[in-house]
Amino acid sequence: MSRLSIILACVVWLAGLAPMCASAQYAGTSSHGGAASGSAQSVDGVAARIEDDILTESELRELAAFQTLVDGQPKSRADLIRELGDQWVVRGEAEATKYPQPPPDAVDHAYAQLAARFSSPEEFKNRCTAVRLTETEVRLMLAQQLYLSRFLDYRFRPAAQVDQSQIEAYYNGEFAKQLKSRGQPVPPLDDIEDTIREVLVQRAISDRAAQWLDETRARLKIDVMPQGDRP
Repeated sequence: MSRLSIILACVVWLAGLAPMCASAQYAGTSSHGGAASGSAQSVDGVAARIEDDILTESELRELAAFQTLVDGQPKSRADLIRELGDQWVVRGEAEATKYPQPPPDAVDHAYAQLAARFSSPEEFKNRCTAVRLTETEVRLMLAQQLYLSRFLDYRFRPAAQVDQSQIEAYYNGEFAKQLKSRGQPVPPLDDIEDTIREVLVQRAISDRAAQWLDETRARLKIDVMPQGDRP
């Protein structure tokens, strides 16, 4: 899932669109995201200081656990901190605009999609247990994913314009090449134009969000702490 963390990588998947972008990543759910209690926060290790806030070791562990559940392994510690920092930025903007949380049925749908990626409900449950994530914790993570990805869509979709020439170029180039390489027929453009348009819009949203995060990150004071540091 790119420099933008779970956020952008899950946009297409969580919306129920095809195809899925990269790997799933999750916005941490400690005191910044909502899962851990205030008392746990007081004794948690500090992974990084960002402005007047902190990213905690438990947030890193939760993110690493979710990446292991979805992708089989977590990213590096540096990448985890970077992703949590990006999520901190997006969440702050979303909360400042009072962007609404996703409804329960949207979270249920995202959870069902994730569970369906495993061979059986039992395997999914066993994998969750292996990474020490409860169903409630997974649902909270997915709710945060939806919240952040939907906010990015809301913020950048109006400027993510795609014209007919871009659709035709994608259809005749990248799309047709991929299908032909797998020995599959290329459907008529009219049958898939809307899907291609959405794929290109999502790419434009990702590009604009990446640029915004790069510019925002450059203005932030972020100090990465030695592992195990305390607040």
